[in-house]
Amino acid sequence: MLNEHLFQLFLALMIGSVIGLEREINGKAAGFRTMALICVGSTILTLVSIHLGGTGSKDRIAANILTGIGFIGAGVVFKDGLNVTGITTAATIWVTAALGMCIGSDEYSLAIEGMILTIVVLFLFDNLLNLITRQREHRSYFIHFKKENVTSVIIFKANELNLKCVKKIETKTELNIKLSLNLFGSKENLEQFNTFLIHLENVKSFESFI
Repeated sequence: MLNEHLFQLFLALMIGSVIGLEREINGKAAGFRTMALICVGSTILTLVSIHLGGTGSKDRIAANILTGIGFIGAGVVFKDGLNVTGITTAATIWVTAALGMCIGSDEYSLAIEGMILTIVVLFLFDNLLNLITRQREHRSYFIHFKKENVTSVIIFKANELNLKCVKKIETKTELNIKLSLNLFGSKENLEQFNTFLIHLENVKSFESFI
């Protein structure tokens, strides 16, 4: 029994460390040590739950592990304006705890398979997401130009570069005209659009935000 428990704890340490390594490499709040401890802790609590449950309910402690993990996950989620960060790390914490529970329940194959799928999502899906993002980047533009109306020229150039305009607002003052645009497209085409604005004679200034 002791040897089996040691095996379970070392397996939990390994699985938690492998998942935590990816988070550590990407500089996330919950990294190498945190994920290892979460997986080991979930395994220990599951073993204790089974031991204390006897012939009755063996899940009375294990059922509350994910509730407690939810508090840890909430601590890594941050909101900055319209942007929310840390959701993937919180989900990873939740999955790591579930893998620890699998180990404590002697479901070793399920734990290892779950670890492999988690690594696939964290590593490969991240690269796929970056590729998609490069093709569908979003930028907001605030363009100031002289009273000569060059809006049609700017819009024509955006269309020529296959940039999708989802919002256009044009305001006029005594000194100049301000054009607000929300554009979607590849990073390369957006950079070409920036170069076009820099060299466009009537444009006095412009701001670009991701």
